[in-house]
Amino acid sequence: MVTVAKVAVKNTVYHFDKPFDYLVPDQLLGRNLIGCRVKVPFGTANTERIGMVMACETVEPTAPIKSIAAVLDKAPLLSDEGIALVSWMKQRYFCTYFDAIGLLLPTGINLKLTVRFSFHATPGNCDLGALTAEEKKVVAYLMGRKKAQDKEAILKALALPEQSLILEELAQKGYLKRQNTTVRQIGDATQRMARLKEEGPVCKLTVKQQAVYDLLSESGPASVKEVCYFSGTTPAVVNTLAAKGVLELYEEEIDRNPYVNAESLRQEQKIVLSQEQQTAFDRMYSLYRERAGAVSLLYGVTGSGKTSVFLRLIDQVQAEGDGVIVMVPEISLTPQMVFLFHCRYGKNVAVFHSGLTLAERLDEWKRVRRGEATIAVGTRSAVFAPLDNIGLIIMDEEQEGTYKSESAPRYHARDIAKFRCSYHKALLVLASATPSVESFYNALHNKYQLNRLSTRYGQAELPDVKIVDMNNEVETGNTTAVSRTLYQALHENLAARRQSIILLNRRGYHTFVSCRSCGYVVTCPNCSISMTYHAANKRLMCHYCGYSAPFQTECPQCHSNKVKYAGAGTQRAEEQIQELFPAARILRLDADTTMSKTDYETKLGAFSRKEYDLMIGTQMVAKGLDFENVTLVGVLSADQELYSDDYRSYERTFSLLTQVVGRSGRGRYKGTAIIQTFTPENAIIHLAAQQNYDHFYENEILLRQTMLYPPFSDICLVGFVGVSASKVEKGAHVFLAALAAAMKGTFSDQPLRVLQPTQASVFKVNQKYRYKLIIKCRNSVRFRSMVDQLLKNFLADRRNTGVSIFIDMNPDMIM
Repeated sequence: MVTVAKVAVKNTVYHFDKPFDYLVPDQLLGRNLIGCRVKVPFGTANTERIGMVMACETVEPTAPIKSIAAVLDKAPLLSDEGIALVSWMKQRYFCTYFDAIGLLLPTGINLKLTVRFSFHATPGNCDLGALTAEEKKVVAYLMGRKKAQDKEAILKALALPEQSLILEELAQKGYLKRQNTTVRQIGDATQRMARLKEEGPVCKLTVKQQAVYDLLSESGPASVKEVCYFSGTTPAVVNTLAAKGVLELYEEEIDRNPYVNAESLRQEQKIVLSQEQQTAFDRMYSLYRERAGAVSLLYGVTGSGKTSVFLRLIDQVQAEGDGVIVMVPEISLTPQMVFLFHCRYGKNVAVFHSGLTLAERLDEWKRVRRGEATIAVGTRSAVFAPLDNIGLIIMDEEQEGTYKSESAPRYHARDIAKFRCSYHKALLVLASATPSVESFYNALHNKYQLNRLSTRYGQAELPDVKIVDMNNEVETGNTTAVSRTLYQALHENLAARRQSIILLNRRGYHTFVSCRSCGYVVTCPNCSISMTYHAANKRLMCHYCGYSAPFQTECPQCHSNKVKYAGAGTQRAEEQIQELFPAARILRLDADTTMSKTDYETKLGAFSRKEYDLMIGTQMVAKGLDFENVTLVGVLSADQELYSDDYRSYERTFSLLTQVVGRSGRGRYKGTAIIQTFTPENAIIHLAAQQNYDHFYENEILLRQTMLYPPFSDICLVGFVGVSASKVEKGAHVFLAALAAAMKGTFSDQPLRVLQPTQASVFKVNQKYRYKLIIKCRNSVRFRSMVDQLLKNFLADRRNTGVSIFIDMNPDMIM
């Protein structure tokens, strides 16, 4: 009998991805390998690959088994829960094992295999006469270096092509040594430390050396930097003492904590709940104590105090020794939430979002893993925080599409949260003023516990809402983005020293550029989408692939000079409002003004301190923000999302309008909201103005049932992408034919509705063409088994070479 490790190997293709058997060498027996990364020989050429041990078992060998070459981690990186979650994600999201593993581990901890070369010093190798001039150049370069050098670094330093074989050839000739090694993307942060040896000094010390000795005697171990600072010496003195054997030097790991001052913000804040809030808290706390892995929906109007209920619930869960995960949908909401949590819980909070550096994210992950932080706050990646004992997961604004990943694995954070809560018997709280239709349906049908907060907290009232018909504005000659009603309201708000928020969900200056002579619209050469003009850099930019070009007044098609701008983005609206109110201090918040990791925090902090009178931005200004002095909200174009060809367009528009209207009048001052639209008769706009989610839901659920959309079915989107439009179209029809055959044969029991393959709404993106096939189905184990088999067959069929395929279950947007 031998012990065999089941190893998921990195960089395997989907249709060849499975746990492979590797023999555990005798020297590794008894060690816990499950969840550790290993180096293994793979394929017929035994190429070294990195793998993850998913399981171990004792078997009787029936054939030769390759052995694990090396273990790369001192301790397992994945827990039993992590291993189970990886397997669950692979089956549910049609990804490889390592695609899923990558989500559970911080990017900075990733390993890569690299090849290094060094000069092989032998008497015979000193004579370079038999080498070519280029080979001499390589050998001379490596002779001058003490350590082995990465292959990529050598080729780059000597200006050699990436495909050059010169290093391998010199290794075969014996002039170079070749070695394979693993390198971590981000190393641990360390500092040099000093501590005295127990036996004391055995030699006479100088005055400066004695000062160092006395300091360490009194303080104990300290960093070399601290020793030099407090003793008034230099590192040379410390090094001399180490050479004399008086002290020893060592490296100590430190955290690159982006919130190092968190503990200083900590303060006791008593939360007083209203009767309605208390009832919701009591019901959710009781559900948590049942330890049944349940889900609760906290549905409350904007400003009803959902966060206060969260905090009381977190207090109780923490008091009982359980960990907590809190997710917000947008990075723009993170600074306010993080500040709030640091004030209440100090350094017990770890933060996860894309605005942190790879090193910072790695260290936050390690703090949670070591148990130094038991509350994880962040965007959707926070759901993977390595907490050992989870009691509560909270998803704020649970309806937002940003919780759904748009790249493999195409997971939804809500599904991952449900899995983890089921594993830990924890409580999942979904919270929103505008819940997703699916979540509210589940709550009404007793799959989730439903808790309502129907009024604003304290004395705050819902804002008065006015709907402005922009058709009338155009008829009276107003060509600006600001109606007369909104102009007057802004004027009064500025005079009263109150703040305003303006929503325009289009960034840029003008949304497209066209020729008045021939009608040509300037489009991206890589994508089938119009270019957006940005005034800040005077360039046309594609918001899909990032291509940009200088603006030209000459039409590239008819060569007339009648190219004109059209449409308005946030840059243009900012300029127009500044012209209308020259003295107003205006802050623009969109993807173009928040490129660095500190931009959100800095800009929102300045707005909170009333350094700006007005904030204009895209949807990032519409959600979760809480500023007491904001008493006016304006929506410049309410129609943009309303008439898209996506079945969620009504839901998305209603949610966005409700959320942004809810930013107004959240404190002691009465608020107003003004919605500008070219379709003032639209029911969705009126329901959002009334904050009437229940009536919206009643209408929407009937439409979903009639059209067989979620929650009455699941939507499986099969996407096809490639550089040849004809091949992509053919690949889509090949898959459809295979699906039809499966439905007539082995999987005839599956109730499906299949739509013919069609071009994606944006057909070409970054020089690649896209087709889609939509299946209305039930996301069952059997359905996924069918899709898995079809996917593997498609990928293994050489006729489909050049066409990539992906599966997206219940996508946020239909491509």
